[in-house]
Parts: sequence; structure tokens; C-alpha cells
Amino acid sequence: MTVYVDDVRHPFGRMVMCHMWADSLDELLAMADRISVARRWLQQPPKASWVHFDIALTKKAEALRCGAILTDKFGPLEHCARLDMASGDPKRRALGERKLDAVAECRAIRAGRAQ
Repeated sequence: MTVYVDDVRHPFGRMVMCHMWADSLDELLAMADRISVARRWLQQPPKASWVHFDIALTKKAEALRCGAILTDKFGPLEHCARLDMASGDPKRRALGERKLDAVAECRAIRAGRAQ
């Protein structure tokens, strides 16, 4: 199961939230069930730009204990770029490549080695 959580910290009321997503909907829902996140909280188009859950940091810790992979704040963009590249649509493939290039550049800047 490949499920990811990012290192963002978005305040939401008294909670601090991050994102959880997966390579497939089945994997994402299985992890949500495992860490007791209600399926009704699934974020997806058209209300969200990608399929994911916004989860509290306590649930993030549980997901990590259950095998989720920690990513940086660019993880969701990288995931969406890979979906674009796998779409078969030439325009989406090109968009995905540009997104991946942007992610690589941002990560390099954060690491102090601008390209």
C-alpha cells in the first residue's frame, strides 16, 4: 500500500491539518478506515483539485505508524503531475512534465542549490 502524508501544517479551528493521499482510491480508503478517518471527509473533484483527505496531525502520526510515506509540501503537486503524465493526453503529459520540473526547482531552492 502506498499512502502519503505531507509535512504542511494548516490551522483549522483548534486542529492542525495536513494531507493524505495514495496511488489508488482503494489504498487511500483502506488507510482512512485503518486510522479511523470517516470516508465522508474524502476531498475530490469538483470541490478539490485532487483526491485526498485533510487529516489532523494525530491521524498523520497514526498513518505513519501504519506505513504511510512522509513527503514535503511539494508531494501533492508531484503526485498530480505523475497522474497528468500517465493520462495519455499529450497536453496533460506536457503539463505534468512542467509541474515536475517546477517541483524539482523548488526543492533545489529549498536545499540551497538553485538550478
